Amino acid sequence: MTVSTHTPEPGIAVVTVAAPPVNALTVRGWFDLAEAIEKAGRDPAVHVVVLRAEGRGFNAGVDIKEIQRDPGYDALIGANEGCAAAFSAVYDCLVPVIVAVQGFCLGGGVGLVGNADIVVASEDAEFGLPEVDRGALGAATHLARLVPQHLMRALYYTASKISAQQLHHHGSVYAVVPREELDATALGVARQIAAKDTRVIRAAKQAINGIDVQPVHRSYRFEQGFTFQLNLAGVSDGARQEFLEKGKP
Repeated sequence: MTVSTHTPEPGIAVVTVAAPPVNALTVRGWFDLAEAIEKAGRDPAVHVVVLRAEGRGFNAGVDIKEIQRDPGYDALIGANEGCAAAFSAVYDCLVPVIVAVQGFCLGGGVGLVGNADIVVASEDAEFGLPEVDRGALGAATHLARLVPQHLMRALYYTASKISAQQLHHHGSVYAVVPREELDATALGVARQIAAKDTRVIRAAKQAINGIDVQPVHRSYRFEQGFTFQLNLAGVSDGARQEFLEKGKP
């Protein structure tokens, strides 16, 4: 299974993504992830959700091969809708969502992290949006929740990565730890939240979302409109094919 859920301790649901080799999710994978997070949040016995991944990296975004195999636009539309659903599931989850990030966190991974409540990361974690190199746009909405505006623009235009230590400096990553301590650190934070009165924490989640300055759902969908425009213009297909032919991980 690409997405699984287990409860290691009372009040804590751990959602794990395992899609080798790089956790680049198919359309179905994005919707499965959204469903798992939504289901965990609706469970009254769950006080907090931890989102983690197996393998050398947290998430490499969408499965570009799936999009390239499709002679039409169904896979592209599905990937865009699936990403929007998963990002929204994290943001709208009725309880706090903690993400535990290791290795690479790219594209859609930044969308998940940017919409999470708390981020913990391993020392080798790197975050970036390679979208402009793939002929697409998206998740600037979420990167802007992790870094200041001008840095977001520089990272976006250059498709550069930023380290977990740098994000910790900006205050968007709560803790940076050795990889072998990542899961334990995320569970430790989750344990503190799970011990609170879940009625208060659920109200706090709703209140904090309610005072957010950026309407994340609307702004992300606005970005996606330009992705569709680039695809219709024939720009994106060539960029994706070039990426696949280079054989980059």
